[in-house]
Amino acid sequence: MLYYLSEFRFIFSGLNIFRYITFRTAMAGLTTFLLCIALGPFFIEKLKKMKIREIAKRDDCPALDPFHHTKEGTPTMGGVFIIISILLSVFLWADLGNRYILLTAFTCAYLAILGWVDDYVKLTRSGKKRGLTKRTKLIWEILLGCFIGSYVYFNPDTPTQMDLPFFKDIIIDLGIFYIPFGALVVIGTSNAVNLTDGLDGLAIGCVLMVGLTLAVLSYITGHLAFSAYLFIPYIPGTGELAVFCSAIMGASLGFLWFNCYPATVFMGDVGSLSLGGTLGVIAVLIKKEFLLVIMGGIFVLEATSVILQIWSVRVRGKKLFKMSPLHHHLQLSGWNESKIIIRFWIIAIVLALITLMTLKIR
Repeated sequence: MLYYLSEFRFIFSGLNIFRYITFRTAMAGLTTFLLCIALGPFFIEKLKKMKIREIAKRDDCPALDPFHHTKEGTPTMGGVFIIISILLSVFLWADLGNRYILLTAFTCAYLAILGWVDDYVKLTRSGKKRGLTKRTKLIWEILLGCFIGSYVYFNPDTPTQMDLPFFKDIIIDLGIFYIPFGALVVIGTSNAVNLTDGLDGLAIGCVLMVGLTLAVLSYITGHLAFSAYLFIPYIPGTGELAVFCSAIMGASLGFLWFNCYPATVFMGDVGSLSLGGTLGVIAVLIKKEFLLVIMGGIFVLEATSVILQIWSVRVRGKKLFKMSPLHHHLQLSGWNESKIIIRFWIIAIVLALITLMTLKIR
């Protein structure tokens, strides 16, 4: 919204600053951080009064009870103020006429609602039912993913060609098959972040690193001179997504203020599904799907550990890990929770640096 103040620069030249993506990107990050810090205590207290609290004891995973008994009763669904902060900041600082911003905001809100329903079912229904069924969630995610993939396929400004890391001359055009591929990226990222959200600050810290990396990549992709210099596809308008990425970064820092060990609030599916899917759709829109695998390596590792565990149980008849996702395996192997979190953050930072390094190795 404030972007449009630049239209009045003929009255006061200082208003021209609102045209610059770099300025609005910085301000979006600062705004979301401050919003989270301001809204956090209010929402946490509200969640406590509404008795929306984490159910740490699980009948399907009794081995985790000794590690998570202190988390019992901690307010959850804190992702509500994460998403509110992000969308408010984007509304203030982004160009609301930019279709990529609108599509990303739609994805963020769509998955937040799906995650909220999942959390609500999980917390209000007794018994062993832990949220919506996998099939129900998957159907709604597939609908969103196919919509995003179709948009990319039918949008003449967004190529269906794959931008491969390390190579500038190899071109793979998926054509209409980009629709299921794009859907897979969005669905996979959404659920991978959701699976990673199991320890205090683990997921949100990694989201911060991926958000920072995508902000840089979005700006470069939408900048004609930089994209040409680095031999990456130039997609007009995608530079504006740096503002959205910065909003995610600011919200991550703000939420981490309350979610760091020991956490006073959890984000719930309303936060993890939405943040994961939003990162996925940004990667799709700027054609950095393969780089997402590198920068989001922690999420890939966590999701892969779950897939391998299921495969091993069904095919070999025994577990490959003590428990999946991987962070729970490390817990049961004697790793302290803080050590797991910090080391995963370190790996996420290294992967972010590697991702940015690939821009010059082509």
